[in-house]
Amino acid sequence: MRTADAAALGAGASNAILMERAAAAVTEAICARLTPQPLTVICGPGDNGGDGYVIARLLKSRGWPVTVWAIAEPASEGCLRARQEWAGPVALAGAAPPEGLVVDAMFGAGLARPLRGEAATLAARLAESPSRVVAVDLPSGLSGDTGRPLGACVAAALTVTFHARKIGHVLEPGRSLCGEVVVADIGLAPLATTVVENDVALWLAGFPWPDAASHKHSRGRMLVVSGDAWNTGAARLSARAGLRIGAGVVTLFSPIEAAATNAAHLEAVMLRPFETDMELEQGAADVDAAVIGPAAGVTESTLLNVMALARTGAALILDADAITIFRADSDELFSILDRDDVLTPHPGEFERLFPGLLAKSEHRIAAAREAAGIAGAVVLLKGSDTVIAAPDGRCAVSLNGSPWLATAGSGDVLTGFIGGLIAQGMDSFDAACAGCWIHAEAAELHGPGLIAEDLPDLAPEILRRLYDARQD
Repeated sequence: MRTADAAALGAGASNAILMERAAAAVTEAICARLTPQPLTVICGPGDNGGDGYVIARLLKSRGWPVTVWAIAEPASEGCLRARQEWAGPVALAGAAPPEGLVVDAMFGAGLARPLRGEAATLAARLAESPSRVVAVDLPSGLSGDTGRPLGACVAAALTVTFHARKIGHVLEPGRSLCGEVVVADIGLAPLATTVVENDVALWLAGFPWPDAASHKHSRGRMLVVSGDAWNTGAARLSARAGLRIGAGVVTLFSPIEAAATNAAHLEAVMLRPFETDMELEQGAADVDAAVIGPAAGVTESTLLNVMALARTGAALILDADAITIFRADSDELFSILDRDDVLTPHPGEFERLFPGLLAKSEHRIAAAREAAGIAGAVVLLKGSDTVIAAPDGRCAVSLNGSPWLATAGSGDVLTGFIGGLIAQGMDSFDAACAGCWIHAEAAELHGPGLIAEDLPDLAPEILRRLYDARQD
């Protein structure tokens, strides 16, 4: 944003014009959702406060009863000009928040220090009733660079930002503190970036749809490794997910003692018993993608099986136990990975492979990107703000995370979705992004009562929507 602002000003756009556009966008967002009612705009000393004074002027011109508070005198030229153009009175903000709707225009994404004094007290009080707060650019007190509060911090029901989301809008806890986020176009030129939202437009063009000449083998062959006789369900969830997402042939490789249990639960998924890692390697010779980890067991056998699959040339999708087994020697794992492989850790598993990296990193995006570089593979760091990073620097943040995914086995389905897409020839980074997006959309489609077994069978409805969007 700093670069985009500077480019716009260098191209002849005035700060006043950009401020008017920003304020107009906030005004439109408010008027689209609410009817005129008593409203207080709380203005800071910088350009965010300047936006606030313009918002007050525009809302008043539309018949809104507007009050303006200031936490300090204007300290920027833009803020001073905007205040002078506001025809009404300006009251000194107090520590107690005003009644009714509040527009928080104290500080935006450029804030780099904690709020102090009455501003801090006011922000803390506003955080108690976010449903009546509209934030300009970012809730005051929230770091736009990290998504973490710098201290006392406003919470809002609606945040209107400009040109593009900032990190503070997409990473928790900032994401939740922002409420609904509206991104307004204020006429800034697009800038190239390797960090993007995980949106359909990112990967839909490369989605692997079948055509009239397709057959099951041309649609990709996927392998999933089962756990022992008492731990078979997770691998079956992955296998079914891979089949539902479009892989032509999915085979569950099962230890001998678990084969009967698996056979009793499988239909379209094929079953192949094996005893040794060498048998697994031989059986996987023609596989396009291999999933290992869901309930595989933190055992020597899992370690040997991962190493065997790495020798086949299949793209690896490693989750759960296949990650944890390398906790004492992550370099051994990294030595066998390549850029087509995918790691899908939750934060605890991430810590086992990359000790201390999350804690020392500025935010999850930085941690995931560094991890992908270290591993030489795609890293999907799970969470409500899932981050997907590739070793070439590409990075996406998922914004459609669903609370209904907080159920045992949902991660196994995600692993299967990703494996099934890679098996069909999709780029591994794009497959991780698409699988993550579809996974969350399926959860939202079901809603309350979701269990992991539901997710694979919800995928076809999401795929139909994607297919129709492609045709449009």
